[in-house]
Amino acid sequence: MDVKNYRYDGSQELSLKKAPTSAKGLGLQRQEIEEKTRSNMEKIAKLQDKLYAQGQEGIVILLQAMDAAGKDSAIKHVMGAINPQGITVHSFKQPNSQELSHDYLWRAVRQLPARGSMAIFNRSYYEDVLIVRVHSLHKGYQMAQRCLDDPEFFQKRYRQIRHFEEYLYENSYRVVKVFLHVSKEEQKERFLERIERKEKNWKFSQSDVKERTYWEEYQKAYEKAINQTATPHSPWYVLPADNKWYTRYLLSQAVLETLKDIDPQYPAPPPEQEEQLQQCRKMLEEEC
Repeated sequence: MDVKNYRYDGSQELSLKKAPTSAKGLGLQRQEIEEKTRSNMEKIAKLQDKLYAQGQEGIVILLQAMDAAGKDSAIKHVMGAINPQGITVHSFKQPNSQELSHDYLWRAVRQLPARGSMAIFNRSYYEDVLIVRVHSLHKGYQMAQRCLDDPEFFQKRYRQIRHFEEYLYENSYRVVKVFLHVSKEEQKERFLERIERKEKNWKFSQSDVKERTYWEEYQKAYEKAINQTATPHSPWYVLPADNKWYTRYLLSQAVLETLKDIDPQYPAPPPEQEEQLQQCRKMLEEEC
């Protein structure tokens, strides 16, 4: 299955209820898919080296998901092949007092990579139209009442996000947005595994179960956010997340396709440098 089948660029409406969460029924062989993933990772590493050397475009990969959808493992398995020198990973947790005293995009802007580099946002500024919306957290923000009372508060945030991502694109950045679409049943199984296996207890929090009671509200919030912010230059990829081996393959495809579209090249040396290189070669070859 091509990752383009899971790509949303604003030309079609997303219905999360209709979007697949697993690879079931696709007739895929896990071993074959895992081999393709490894092949993609090798290609990504080579293209990323060129991206870094050329230094003309930056890439931001946003990962959003419900709890236990596999964001951390996807980062570990898919992006592990990339040279650490050219990539950063930033986790957006509950904002601290300093972050809350600024606009909601402030902390994201601070984490943007230099052109030539890549950044992974484990959650992102989209939390401000997801958990903030589900729990009406904005009502407690230190903002002017005219803003808090605005009935189009979130509608305006969708517009601001679209414009922010358009700004990034026009300044030589690519934003790849990924939603790992896990089913409620699979999330339950993964929560139970975290409880039963001692080495995974640290991953589990009682708040995870509490947030699960808002499942439908979150599904609506994600669907709305994706439909409102999917654009040709900053598309969303809604990837089935019940089978991690398939999710990782699709994520590797999304990253690889982005790099191929950029088509980075090693910079050619200027004529004077080429002459210097040949002189150095001659000196080395003439050594005794």
